[in-house]
This record gives sequence, C-alpha cells and structure tokens, in this order.
Amino acid sequence: MTFGRYLEDFTVGEVYRHWPGKTITEYDDHLFCLITMNHAPLHLDAHYAESTQFGQNVVVGNLVYSLLLGMSVSDVSGAAIANLEIESLRHIKPTFHGDTLYGETEVLSVTPTSKPDRGIVTVETRGYKQDGQIVCVFRRKVLVGTRPEGESPEQAARPVPHD
Repeated sequence: MTFGRYLEDFTVGEVYRHWPGKTITEYDDHLFCLITMNHAPLHLDAHYAESTQFGQNVVVGNLVYSLLLGMSVSDVSGAAIANLEIESLRHIKPTFHGDTLYGETEVLSVTPTSKPDRGIVTVETRGYKQDGQIVCVFRRKVLVGTRPEGESPEQAARPVPHD
C-alpha cells in the first residue's frame, strides 16, 4: 500500500479531513518551546500569561502549524518527491492548553511539470479547534510523482501484510 497519493489521485476541490485530532497538553507546548529555544513567557510562564489579554498560556504557533502539517502527511505528501514551499501561513486565533486541534486540506491545483513523471500539487490546510473556530491556515506546494507504469489504483490500495 502506498503511503500518500500519486499525482493522478488528486482532484481540484477535493477536501481531506485529517483524523484523529490532537489535544495539545501543557507538556506538548512546553517541550516544543524548549526544543526550539522559544522561551517567550506567554508560552512558558503561567503567572506572566495571566496578566496578558489571553489570561493564560498560548500554545506556540509553530507547534500548531507543525501538528497540522503532520496530520496532512498521509493524505497529501506521504509519497511526495519534495515539499517545495509554504506560500502562506496565517494564525487566525490562539490555541490554549487542552484544546483539541483538527485539520482538513483542500486541493487547489494540480499542475503537470515538464517531466512526465511528476507534477505540483497546491493545497490549503485549515486547522480548527474542537468548537469549530479556525486557528491556522496555510498553503503549500508539493512535488508529487505519477503512478508507476502498470500499477493500478487498486494495487496501490492493497493492504500491506504485517509480520
């Protein structure tokens, strides 16, 4: 079974709903901040965060983006040749410890390249919280290969035997 999709598997307008969601814990947020050396008190210091407009710690935006990107891999870029670019990244609303993040990705365009074995897929991924509020939106381009000659969609979807 192929992980991800070939170029022929993408259809403009199709929306992939990524599952499962991820509840972001204080531990997740603090670990990500420390690993990436982002020591902003809004993310790490509960006492400080109480005095801000949010009244609590805000999950660092790069963690929200990274989780959404990861959620989309099996549907979008799992079989990609390369991730080419992030065209845009917008953080719409804050995410807090205990919020559950969900994602969906819409195919915006599928463009063949000058090489017949690949093309560029442009997608928009939207992340939202358990209450439906959109928190993050980003667009990216992925270089995706075409289906190997002689392989049918049914062959690619065969379950892989486990040891």
